[in-house]
Amino acid sequence: MPIHYIYLHGFASSPKSAKAQDISDRFTKINIPITIPDLNAGDFSQLTITRQIQQVAAAFPDDSTPVTLIGSSLGGLTAAHLGQQYQQVERLILLAPAFGFLSHWLPKLGKEAVQRWQQQQYYMVYHYGVGRSLPLSYNFVTDATKYSEDLLQRPIPTLILHGKQDEVIPMIASRDFQRSRPWVNLIELDSDHALSNVTQEIWQAIHHFCQLPESGTIINPHLFPGNKPEKLMTND
Repeated sequence: MPIHYIYLHGFASSPKSAKAQDISDRFTKINIPITIPDLNAGDFSQLTITRQIQQVAAAFPDDSTPVTLIGSSLGGLTAAHLGQQYQQVERLILLAPAFGFLSHWLPKLGKEAVQRWQQQQYYMVYHYGVGRSLPLSYNFVTDATKYSEDLLQRPIPTLILHGKQDEVIPMIASRDFQRSRPWVNLIELDSDHALSNVTQEIWQAIHHFCQLPESGTIINPHLFPGNKPEKLMTND
């Protein structure tokens, strides 16, 4: 049975992000369709993780075709919860997944800013997809508190790729997640949150994990051992 691939972009991003376009181009070269929904849904101000989950689940094939989700940052967190909730998801690839998102993000905003956000209900967030700041409802925060990593216990084959110099979601978040879940394979990369300097390494990992058809790239299976953290060397 064919597999349906869906890529979920990150927070305040879009289907036109560099990672989304790179992965889309690589799937196109091996003649495999991949869907990249716009998780902004035309109204970034009312974004919530719940809305993202509902939007993506509604796009699943009606014929129970297996789904593989590739998610970046908050899209990775969303993908993980979709995998927990929907048996149709048979495989996850998480790029710098935003585990513990609020615990990492809110302290950077500062206590006073968060309090103002709660009081005024909206906070201006820079949106990389449109290149300017947009208002975001505080409902995003209250909704996100419902999505703890402790809920993610379904043993679904999962590949995580995370940069060791990630300044947004620290590597320890993925290490902690992987430690108690033997079905998760974590690959540590010499990169930051954007993972922009390791696109080839990411593609090799996806290619091997999903057993995709050859596209002229030689894949070394020894780079992807069992369930132990592994470093992929970059070409830089």
